[in-house]
Amino acid sequence: MSDLFEVSSEQERKKDEPLAARMRPATLDEVIGQKHIIGKDKLLYRAIKADQISSIIFYGPPGTGKTTLAKVIANSTSADFEQVNATIAGKKDLELIVEKAKENFAQYSKKTILFIDEIHRFNKAQQDFLLPYVEDGTVTLIGATTENPYFEVNGALLSRSRIFELKPLSKQDLMDLIQKAVDDPIKGIGMYNVTIDEDAKAFLADSADGDARTVLNALELASITTDPDEDGNVHISLEVAEECIQKRAIRYDKTGDNHYDTISAFIKSMRGSDPDATLYYLARMLTAGEDIRFIARRIMIAASEECGVADPRALEVAVNAALAVERVGMPESQIILANAACYVACAPKSNAASAGIFKAMELVQETGNLEIPSYLKDAHYKSAAKLDRGVGYKYAHDYPNHFVPQQYLPDKIKNVSLFEMSDVAYEGKLKKYYDMIGKKYHAEKKK
Repeated sequence: MSDLFEVSSEQERKKDEPLAARMRPATLDEVIGQKHIIGKDKLLYRAIKADQISSIIFYGPPGTGKTTLAKVIANSTSADFEQVNATIAGKKDLELIVEKAKENFAQYSKKTILFIDEIHRFNKAQQDFLLPYVEDGTVTLIGATTENPYFEVNGALLSRSRIFELKPLSKQDLMDLIQKAVDDPIKGIGMYNVTIDEDAKAFLADSADGDARTVLNALELASITTDPDEDGNVHISLEVAEECIQKRAIRYDKTGDNHYDTISAFIKSMRGSDPDATLYYLARMLTAGEDIRFIARRIMIAASEECGVADPRALEVAVNAALAVERVGMPESQIILANAACYVACAPKSNAASAGIFKAMELVQETGNLEIPSYLKDAHYKSAAKLDRGVGYKYAHDYPNHFVPQQYLPDKIKNVSLFEMSDVAYEGKLKKYYDMIGKKYHAEKKK
């Protein structure tokens, strides 16, 4: 009778918590997924089991188990465990924890683990405050962040921590988690006599995009909003599951990794002449609410950098699209952006101009302010000729084909070639014409 009473009390206590909180693993062996870092042969697994944790930072998308692993460490360690959330904690909170950590070690030889959730929210001063105490072992740091720590966390803290990247959970991981929640009468929803169809389970797992919290929230909503049958059983069908996830959530933070990774893939797809991938990444950004002006700017840059002289019209299309986006707005701008992006993706490619300007910038840095040939200098003022300004300049339009061989670069770099045209599309036509008019000049430059 005593055991039954204890189970009943635990059920009453647990059912008031959200399912995602109830299902949080308490031990390392209960954790689903992330075997690349917590498999039994992995360093982190062995360190947790041996209670020999050094400073670490967990990095990954929401719902992948960063806080869960921190809680598992809390349950596994003999050290004092302190937790703060960087969105609300201040320097004063850190000072109190550090003082307590010093006292614990001085009086009881007990270490302190400090878990900082969303550590990227701490400013530089807060992160700098922690550094000496992490360095001397006063506290062992466990940080959790959804942002790339190499961008958001103090480099000195990073150098004293191991970075563990958590991946989105696989579809099978999420399906296993759903079944575990359905079967568990205490932490899960087994108390409601729930059954779930395989296709419903697969749909929820697929729609959650690797996020355990999302899938458990949807499962809980399905279980409490579905009327039980006459026998008191709750049946979750595919139709019920679809109602609980009306729209797939797109994980996208306009200032974080998703933003940079997606725009990078978008640009590289245009560069790689893949309009299908270009449209896919454009759709991801639009669905997530990315600023359409930002997208338009990236298309303009790609048109110039990737197409260049091979298709000068690409930039015209991109600029006109950017102007149209400013005037039209959403949702119609998605069509305008798609037109421009697809044009750039399908257009001939050449980076001759962009490569040329990069080389020119390096050359200027290396050579400094070289003397400009005097005949190229400004001569639009009285007595310029007395300073030899403009003397000897050959006006190109006075010669056949509006061209005359003449040195334009400074003497020291007169033989440098910066713009190396290809034979691709319109650039090839320009190259053929340029080679024709400049044949004599090029021959002289090679001497």
